[in-house]
Amino acid sequence: MYELYYSPGNASLAPHIILEEMGAEFELVLVDRKKNAQRSAEYLSLNPAGRIPTLVHGDLVVFESPAICIYLAEQCPALKLIPPEGSKSRPLFHQWLMYLTNTLQAELMIYFYPERHTTDPGGASNVRRAQELRIIDIFSLLDNQLGQNDFLVGSEITVCDFFLFMLLHWASGQQQPPLSFPNIGPYLKNIASRPSVIRACTKEGIDISNYR
Repeated sequence: MYELYYSPGNASLAPHIILEEMGAEFELVLVDRKKNAQRSAEYLSLNPAGRIPTLVHGDLVVFESPAICIYLAEQCPALKLIPPEGSKSRPLFHQWLMYLTNTLQAELMIYFYPERHTTDPGGASNVRRAQELRIIDIFSLLDNQLGQNDFLVGSEITVCDFFLFMLLHWASGQQQPPLSFPNIGPYLKNIASRPSVIRACTKEGIDISNYR
């Protein structure tokens, strides 16, 4: 039995989708951000970083969303959500997952929390505008990649695609949203049509009707 500590629409969404994809037996444990539950002593005993998500599997506790995604994918190799060791796709998988976490997600965090990145009380709006331009450049790169392949790492869906879906959904309110890109748009609609994504989003109360 897996336990996924989550908050709706948070970085727990990608692991949640993967658990649904696996058909695994799991329990969702809500971490109420409105009550700052991620900073409670109970939660910090599992995840000292005080961030969401956390996965508990037996006596193993894993935090950081991409690490959880990789762990889950390796628990069910038949699904091929991570390319096998020795394959040419394996390093590309790690390349794109690291790009998503270290570049796109990092830039999105600055966009969503600009006040944390300036000491000027009136400077947050300028930070956000600058970030939106940086994120458009990232989307253009990803759009080009998706123009060459059905999925981020080739012809087979992987963890990278569920992680990218999560990040693109976060950015859906931007002035140039992901759906407006010629290759990202159809890609998003394809991912959103998967039963695992529909189930996860339904359970978390996430509206994905724009992708239909």
